[in-house]
Amino acid sequence: MPALTVPVLLGSVRRDRQGIRAARMIIQALTARGHAAPLVDPMELQLPLLDRMYKEHSKGEAPEPLERLAALYRRADGFMIVSGEYNNGIPPALKNLLDYFLEEYFWRPSGIVCYSAGQFGGVRAAMQLRMTLAELGMPSIPSLLPIPRIGQALAEDGAMRDERTGKAAVRFLDEFTWYAQALRRQRADGLPY
Repeated sequence: MPALTVPVLLGSVRRDRQGIRAARMIIQALTARGHAAPLVDPMELQLPLLDRMYKEHSKGEAPEPLERLAALYRRADGFMIVSGEYNNGIPPALKNLLDYFLEEYFWRPSGIVCYSAGQFGGVRAAMQLRMTLAELGMPSIPSLLPIPRIGQALAEDGAMRDERTGKAAVRFLDEFTWYAQALRRQRADGLPY
């Protein structure tokens, strides 16, 4: 099967953010499998709080970062979402990043990589994120990749420091790849409407 294109959407803009470790880890893992995994970093994009969705701009008049993201998302086979947990919920930078688009996500799976400094690995935010991703048309696969105690589990460069994370990542990416390949085949055969 040909390589997949899987944008990795990072959900944090905090100065000392830990999620960049998880983003780097998942990019490395996808790249090792031969897939393209471009990072979508809200800190780099500097998108303002949502005022107008991409589709609400006249053709060719959206801000350049949105045009670039729209082109990337249209060729994507799925999306990897890297989310921390802020007060048991979705980080605001991630929600803002996601809400700029809609149709560009349709008929593509998402995978949730969640993390926290504590023992729960961001799973409370992941449960809320599942609802949002389904509404956006990119439902998440059944499995999550939670990373508890991220500062201990992953090095700054994304290298895995524990066996549990490595084993979980392999299984998670096997499942995600299956869904992404299956939905790519179905999109090629036509959409239900």
